Amino acid sequence: MAGYGYDLPDDRIAKYPLPQRDASKLLVFDHSGISEAVFFRLPELLPKGTLLVFNNSKVIRARIIFKRSTGATIEVFCLDPCMPNSYMLSLAAKNECSWVCAVGNLKRWREESLFLSFTHSGSCYTLSAKKVSEANGEVVVRFSWDNPKLTFAEVLEISGVLPIPPYLHRSTEDADYERYQTVYSKYEGSVAAPTAGLHFTQNVLNRLENRGIETSEITLHVGAGTFKPVKSNTIQEHEMHAEHFDVSLETLIKLRQSLGKIVAVGTTSVRCLESIFWIGLNLLRNNSIVSNVGQWIPYEDKVYLDAAEVVDNLVNYLISNNLCGISASTQILIAPPYRFRMVKGMVTNFHQPQSTLLLLVAAMTGNRWRDIYRYALEHNFRFLSYGDSSLILQ
Repeated sequence: MAGYGYDLPDDRIAKYPLPQRDASKLLVFDHSGISEAVFFRLPELLPKGTLLVFNNSKVIRARIIFKRSTGATIEVFCLDPCMPNSYMLSLAAKNECSWVCAVGNLKRWREESLFLSFTHSGSCYTLSAKKVSEANGEVVVRFSWDNPKLTFAEVLEISGVLPIPPYLHRSTEDADYERYQTVYSKYEGSVAAPTAGLHFTQNVLNRLENRGIETSEITLHVGAGTFKPVKSNTIQEHEMHAEHFDVSLETLIKLRQSLGKIVAVGTTSVRCLESIFWIGLNLLRNNSIVSNVGQWIPYEDKVYLDAAEVVDNLVNYLISNNLCGISASTQILIAPPYRFRMVKGMVTNFHQPQSTLLLLVAAMTGNRWRDIYRYALEHNFRFLSYGDSSLILQ
C-alpha cells in the first residue's frame, strides 16, 4: 500500500511506559500548525464546549498457555465469543463456553483436549480446551472448567495472561497488568488496550471536570486485528476486522447536543462514533437498525444528510421503542477521502507504518500526517502503544 509508509527505527518504539502516565509528551496539531506540550496539560488545550469521548473497554487475560504431556507448549488466544456469542454473556458463563481463537503451535494440537491446572481459594481446579472446528487459521475452542461457581472471566483472571502488543518483542511483565489498562476501564472484552487512554490519570480527569470539559463513554472491544498491517497493494484489497461496540441512549443524547465539538479518545472511539452515523443513516432510509457496519459503507454512495438529522432520528427511534442504546459491530475502514460526520478531533498515539490506524489519522489530517510524524521523529517522541500522544483538531 504505497503512500502510507515511513521509517520507524526500533529504538523509537516505546517498549515500556513512562513511570507517570500523564508525563508523556503531547503533540498538538490544529489550524495554527504543530506544537508540543505535556499530556498533563490536555484539559487546557481542548476547545471550550468539547465533549471528550472515552472507550471504557477493559483488556482481558486472553492468552492461555497450555502444555501437552509431551512438553509441547500450545498458546490459545481468545479473540471473539462464539457460544454464547456476546462478550458479557460469555465472560459471565459458568462451566463452559466457546470462543474463536488464534492458536500458536496449532500443528502440535491433535484431537485430544488440553488441560491447565489452576488454584482458587486454596483448591486446585482444571481448565480444559477442546477444538470444535478449524478454518482460515482460526479455531473454535470449547472451554470447560470444574468449578461451577467461577465465571469464565474469573477463570481467565486466574489462569490467563494479559496480551501485550507483539511489536514490543517481550513477555508480559507484572507491571503490564496495571499499566496496559486505562484508569477508567470498566467492561471486559478487549484483547488489546485502547492505548490513547493510557495517558489519562485521575488527576487529569479531575482537571477536565474542573475546566468544564464534558465527558462521555462508549464501549468498543478492541480485537487483535488492530495490529494487522495492510499488506495488500491497495486499500481496497484489505479486509477490515470487526469489533463489537455498545453505545447507551444517554451517550447518544449527549453526542447530539455536542455535534461539532466531539473529540474522541483513540481511534477505537472514532470508529465507534462514526459507525453511529451510518447506523442512523440506514435507520432513516430503511427504518431498521443494522447489526454490522461494513467497511465500505461510507464510500458506496453520496450522503447529503447532516449528522444532526441522522442522530435526532436515531435517538427518537430508541426512545419510542423503549431501547436503552445500540449494540452492534463495525468493520468500518476510515481512510482518505473519508469525511468525518461525528468527530472534530481525537487524542491518539503514533501508529505503525502501513496500518489502518495511520490511514485514519491521514483521513483526519490529509497529507499533513507526514509533517506530524516527521515532527514526532525529529523531536524524540516515543511511538506505538506505550509511546507518547497527540491531540489532533480539525
